[in-house]
Amino acid sequence: MDNIKKLFPFAYKSTEPVAFIIALVIYIVIDVVCGAIIGLLASIPIIGIIFSILGSLIGIYAFIGIVLSVLVFVKVLK
Repeated sequence: MDNIKKLFPFAYKSTEPVAFIIALVIYIVIDVVCGAIIGLLASIPIIGIIFSILGSLIGIYAFIGIVLSVLVFVKVLK
């Protein structure tokens, strides 16, 4: 559990409504900005596959961060 707290630091700080909204906004911004940059880089023919995989991993990271934020906010996780 300590490793998950280190990987998703904003998710475990979302115990109050303001911190919850901030955590959601941070994960959404990470996903949108990195998705846009990687979307442009994925069109490069030779290394596009690597950037596509990287974009998928960042999307999964953001999704897990949002889910963990919600679970901490509703006090399912501590």
